Amino acid sequence: MTPWAGMTRNYRFVDYATQGYLFLVGVLILFFHKGRVPHPQMFLLAHGAGILVIHAFVVGSARWPENRFFSFFRHFYPLLLYAFLYRESEQLNFLFVDKYLDPAFIALEERIFGFQPAVAFMSAFPQPWVSEFFFMSYFSYYVMIAAVGLALYFRRREEFWHYLAVLSFVFFVCFLAFIALPVAGPPAFYMEIPKYLDQQRLPYYPLEFPPSVTLGPFFHLMGFLYSTFETGGGAFPSSHVAAAICVLFLSWRYLLRARYLILAATVALSFATVYCRYHYALDVFAGAATAGVLIPLGEWLYRRY
Repeated sequence: MTPWAGMTRNYRFVDYATQGYLFLVGVLILFFHKGRVPHPQMFLLAHGAGILVIHAFVVGSARWPENRFFSFFRHFYPLLLYAFLYRESEQLNFLFVDKYLDPAFIALEERIFGFQPAVAFMSAFPQPWVSEFFFMSYFSYYVMIAAVGLALYFRRREEFWHYLAVLSFVFFVCFLAFIALPVAGPPAFYMEIPKYLDQQRLPYYPLEFPPSVTLGPFFHLMGFLYSTFETGGGAFPSSHVAAAICVLFLSWRYLLRARYLILAATVALSFATVYCRYHYALDVFAGAATAGVLIPLGEWLYRRY
């Protein structure tokens, strides 16, 4: 057994994928930051520390399997990392380009549809019950990921590892896409975006929400979550749609009683991303296509490693 094989004998695919993502992004920062990334040394230090900490969790969990601290983080550290890596992608949006790509996406949507779906959808259906249904559907994304993960964790541990591996792989590739192709999405029509986008030249800006839409509790809940956890430049492809399809795929295999509920939630979520003005319609199609490519590839990698 080689020294490297000995160090990684307790690794699973999700460990390789997470450390590989941290290493790859670290390399991109090192060679391409060119003053576009604030404090690149801190990012490099954080990524190096993350790789070492993950290794410590893997080794510690194998050495002390009854230790609850190591066991918890060994199983759930990727879920805890998603939010941080998602927010980090905003700081790395301009490694390869110097501005958001929204004008091109807006022009393409106009060319394909003849209008802006993210503007017209809500304007056509401003009724409170419609808006609350879609904002609730968008919120279901967070519940879906956690609920399916916990259900599989307590049902059968190998099913949980399968779920975690493929979902993490989908997320990491989406995060790389956000870094390479920064798109703010329809919030550019109504939220103040940093200097990297000249919103005064965008159609519909500043866009207001119909008063009836702003009355519901889920509208305000999503407003809080979006301002707290969402990031600029992370619209294309829609990781919400890609991840939801991934959750649906694995729940269809393992959680037979819940699969039709998750199917309905995934379909509603896909429409909600446009209705709630978080994504262009192109982002949704790209998210579905991303899932269609990455889920089979993630399946193969999971079985291979």
